[in-house]
Amino acid sequence: MFNKILIKGAREHNLKNIDLELPRDSFVVITGLSGSGKSSLAFDTIYAEGQRRYIESLSSYARQFLNILEKPDVDLIEGLSPAISIEQKSTAGNPRSTVGTVNEIYDFLRLLFARVGKVYCYNCGRPVEKQSSDQIIETILNDFDDKKIQLLAPVVRGRKGHYRELFQEIIRDGFLRVRVDGEVKEIIDDFKVDRYKTHDIELVVDRMKVNATSRYRIRQSVEVALNYGNGNLIINDGGEDYWFSRNFACAHCGIGFQELAPNSFSFNSPYGSCPDCDGLGEKKELDINLIIPDKDKSINQEGIASLGKPRNIWFFNQLECIAQKY
Repeated sequence: MFNKILIKGAREHNLKNIDLELPRDSFVVITGLSGSGKSSLAFDTIYAEGQRRYIESLSSYARQFLNILEKPDVDLIEGLSPAISIEQKSTAGNPRSTVGTVNEIYDFLRLLFARVGKVYCYNCGRPVEKQSSDQIIETILNDFDDKKIQLLAPVVRGRKGHYRELFQEIIRDGFLRVRVDGEVKEIIDDFKVDRYKTHDIELVVDRMKVNATSRYRIRQSVEVALNYGNGNLIINDGGEDYWFSRNFACAHCGIGFQELAPNSFSFNSPYGSCPDCDGLGEKKELDINLIIPDKDKSINQEGIASLGKPRNIWFFNQLECIAQKY
């Protein structure tokens, strides 16, 4: 294996038959005057050859859909890998745009994690395994004893559409209620949702009070919910949802997990983003000590640093009215 990229006789554009060695697995910066050939070396020579070699390794059928770059004017390049390049342009500074999203490798990484990733319980750190119907029933009887619950089967998770046909099928199966985006609704004729919005739709399988005498009813409802929810069901105790899964659940803690999907690893999706920062990686908070650095000063003495000196503007007029009232 090469531990460096060897370039000999590079003559693309302004390059004057140069030879150089670049270390691999390192962050390399190319600097120089305008017109000295920085872009010719990085994009038109190194990137172009790396991309060309990769495309030529594909089948002739695949190559017909790709733009094959011309071979750069260079005598020899060794130690080169398939290359990616980010276009030289000024971006709008969108905080949701990263190097990974710009070159689209982020999409492949999300798919990789969703398909081969292993789930571990966030509570105890143990590997998450499949949970049987009997284990789910015992957990419901123990954790929700003497509580009123709803058994829900998740049928749509984070997808767009009006789902008119789905609701008609649910009615034919004898069910009357669904929960759409957290709100329980009764299904009527020609019932549908906004086709251009992303929806979560759960079928309300049963509503009951859990006790020792309801074991048989719970068993029947759990089996129905698991069948409709592709091995998943949700228990709602009136305030919070609890996931149970025949596919993924922690046997030690009794915690169920959703099946992994690409949007589970997307910071641009509510299903994968941090609930505190919404996927932006930072939070904006107010520091009262910075807003009011000197609590001995009044508002007229510029006590509120962010507002500055009082003046005859709408904001201070409103502030004066509020101060008089309180």
